[in-house]
Amino acid sequence: MKTIAVNGISVRYKVEGSGPWVTLSHSLTCDHTMWDQLAVSLAPTFSALRYDTRGHGGTSLPNSAPEGAYSFAQLTADLTGLLDALNIGRTHFVGLSMGGMIGQHFALAAPQRLNKLVIANSTSRIPPETGPLWDERIALARAQGCAGVVEGTLARWFTPGFRAAQPDAVARIAAQIRNTPAAGYIGCASAIRALDITAKIGAIAAPTLVIAGADDPGTPPAMSEVIAATIPGARLEIIPSASHLSCIEQPEIFNQLVADFLKG
Repeated sequence: MKTIAVNGISVRYKVEGSGPWVTLSHSLTCDHTMWDQLAVSLAPTFSALRYDTRGHGGTSLPNSAPEGAYSFAQLTADLTGLLDALNIGRTHFVGLSMGGMIGQHFALAAPQRLNKLVIANSTSRIPPETGPLWDERIALARAQGCAGVVEGTLARWFTPGFRAAQPDAVARIAAQIRNTPAAGYIGCASAIRALDITAKIGAIAAPTLVIAGADDPGTPPAMSEVIAATIPGARLEIIPSASHLSCIEQPEIFNQLVADFLKG
C-alpha cells in the first residue's frame, strides 16, 4: 500500500496489473479491500487503481479523518487529484453505492478523463423522506462511533442467506464498518444525504453499465432503473440473489459483467 498527498489529505491507494486504467471506488464505511476479488480478476488485462475515500481506511489528515460535512465536489476533486498525482490521463471507473455517486459526479466534471463507467448499487437521488433516517445514522455514529451502525448496515447490505452461509466474508465487512472513523462516516453521509443529480446525469456521454442487486433494500433496482433510463445508451443488469454489496455476494456474476463491459 502507498499514500500520496492529494487535495489537503493523504490518500491510500493500491495499483495492480497492467493495461488500460480502471479506477475502483468503494461504498460508505468500506475501504479499498472491498474490491479484492474484482481487482484480482481485472489485473491480467487492466491496471486496477483502488483507493480509500476521504475519511475511510488509510485516507485522512496526518492524524485523523477530516471533520465536518463533505461534498461530492470535494470527493470528486480527491479523485481527480489522485489521478493527476499518478499521471493518469484517462480511466475506466467502477463505483459501488457511494462510489457510484462519485462516478456520476466524475463523469459530469471531467468527461475528457473517463472511458467507460460502471455504476453499481447506487442512486442519483436520495429521497427527501429518507433524510430523517440519515440523520439518525449520523447521530448514532457521532454518539457511538461506527460500531453503532454495524448491525443495521449489515442487515441492509447482505441477504439473510448469505449472512448465514458466509460468516467470514460478512465479518470482514463488519470490521471495515466498525473501523471507519466517525468523522469519515459523518462527512460522507452528509454528502450522500444531499444527493440529487438525476436532472444532470442525462449529460453523461461515457458508455455506462448500471448494476443492481435484485434484493437490495438500500438502493433498490428502481433507483438503478432511473439511472439507466436517464444516461443515454446506458445498460442495466440486475443480479439475482444479491443485496447491496453485490460484488461480495455474487462476485462471479459481478466481475464477469464488469470485465465483459470494459473489454467490449
